[in-house]
Amino acid sequence: MGTITINGKKVEFTDEKNVLTIIRKAGFEVPTLCYQPELSIFGACRLCMVEDDRGRFFASCSEEPRDGMVIYTHTERLRKNRKLIVELLLAAHCRDCTTCDKHGRCKLQKLAYQLGINNVRFENHREIQPVDFSSPAIVRDPNKCILCGCCVRACSELQGIGVLAFAHRGTDATVTTAFDRKMAMTNCVSCGQCRVVCPTGALTIHHNMTDVWQALGDKNTRVVAQIAPAVRVAIGEAFGLPKGENSMGKVVAALHRMGFDEVFDTAYTADLTIMEESAEFLERVKAGTNLPLMTSCCPAWVKFVENEYPEFKENISTCRSPQAMFSAILKDYYRDEANAKGKKTVVVSVMPCTAKKMEAERKESYTHEEKDTDYVLTTTELIRMIDAHGINFEALPSESCDMPFGIGSGGGVIFGTTGGVTEAVLRRLIEGHDPATLRAIAECGARGDEGIREFSVPYNGLDVKICVASGLANARKVLESVKSGEKEYHFIEVMACPGGCVMGGGQPVYGTKVRRAETRTKGLYEADGGMAIKKSNENPLMDVFYNGYFKGKAHELLHNPHE
Repeated sequence: MGTITINGKKVEFTDEKNVLTIIRKAGFEVPTLCYQPELSIFGACRLCMVEDDRGRFFASCSEEPRDGMVIYTHTERLRKNRKLIVELLLAAHCRDCTTCDKHGRCKLQKLAYQLGINNVRFENHREIQPVDFSSPAIVRDPNKCILCGCCVRACSELQGIGVLAFAHRGTDATVTTAFDRKMAMTNCVSCGQCRVVCPTGALTIHHNMTDVWQALGDKNTRVVAQIAPAVRVAIGEAFGLPKGENSMGKVVAALHRMGFDEVFDTAYTADLTIMEESAEFLERVKAGTNLPLMTSCCPAWVKFVENEYPEFKENISTCRSPQAMFSAILKDYYRDEANAKGKKTVVVSVMPCTAKKMEAERKESYTHEEKDTDYVLTTTELIRMIDAHGINFEALPSESCDMPFGIGSGGGVIFGTTGGVTEAVLRRLIEGHDPATLRAIAECGARGDEGIREFSVPYNGLDVKICVASGLANARKVLESVKSGEKEYHFIEVMACPGGCVMGGGQPVYGTKVRRAETRTKGLYEADGGMAIKKSNENPLMDVFYNGYFKGKAHELLHNPHE
């Protein structure tokens, strides 16, 4: 504890880990390209340098605070140094800013503008490198990399995978994969967390916008959309709406105006997932086999298990993800000539997740040799398409999803945050839907911001041991503890992205990570609170599915066979 004088203003500090945090606490902002609060200190860019009362420069991100420090954040000397640093970065940087996917949202571009850089005095002698389009989720452009190391640390520290690393030295230094392999040839799980922390256009979303525009322009094609729960609490940020606000009705309206024929809520198949997964769980408990049951909603997590822990493949639920279920259902529904009405059907899923693009390409995402999900749009892509179509999103009225698949429960909606699947399963299994019962389920341990949460719930004489984890580095810890026999669970939920789908790799990046997670998670729980239907089994469309058109097709459409 102590006091630091920043630009003449005295600021008290307690346990802040660096001077940069205190500067921001005081209401000042210094630029940085390599600092991420949730990652280790790297100190590569040096843009956060400040000056003390003795004229000494130091990087505020790596300097521990000391009582009595006197520092200045924006002296003329600092301005000149920062300007030189950015100019040198630009000298070794691709300058196709107007056509770059990150245009308008690039931190390097923003700094160049703020510092008044109108020309670059230095020539770029770096050899142009090929752009890697091999991954269906992420595009890697080494020509736009500034060696900040954010992607390297995110992949290693948050996800525990380490696909990206530094190679070579000096002017030849680069961030690449092992042996410079294509992304598709690595253990990348397509989570997109590298893209989230990248300050430039070096790592971007592999978009499908052009394909969707073409489908929408074909009069002989029916274009159907499904919207994941986490999208509704993130998209509004891009249009000036309060952070975390539920914008589902506006998203539906926007898609209708863009030309989508039908728009549905993926919460519907989240309910189907709960129906099938809870039944599968009870069967496994009764048989005493393939426990713990591990959730299958997150394709990045499933891919992680396949890559790193194949011995646990049989523990993964056989249920398809809600995206895969819905797409299979829609394609089957429109195969019927009475429903097809002579049109080809294209299914577009709007997801917070880049890994859903990878999932759509997997062989399990084909039914009768037909691709179920034709295209995946991330929230970020949809924002761009809404802008391109000239839609005033903020002024849109709320519209309801179309029928016959337009109803989802609150349990389906909270799928978008970590712990939501577990809570929805418990709502399904535990009798009673009175406020006290639902409150007890909500408070049992599934909710929270810890990376690993462990708790137990009594059910039919069994003390059900549950683990909820988010972030693949945490998932690795859980699997290692199960593998060693240190821990025993009956049910494990894992979301690859820290915080769950609300923090997916395809979501817009505004403000701090902690704030984004808090507001979006709160938004989903508030959306759940305003819904009359809380439990998946109380959704009236469940009976329609199981006893109507799809009777006898549940296993084919909703489950993946294990090899």
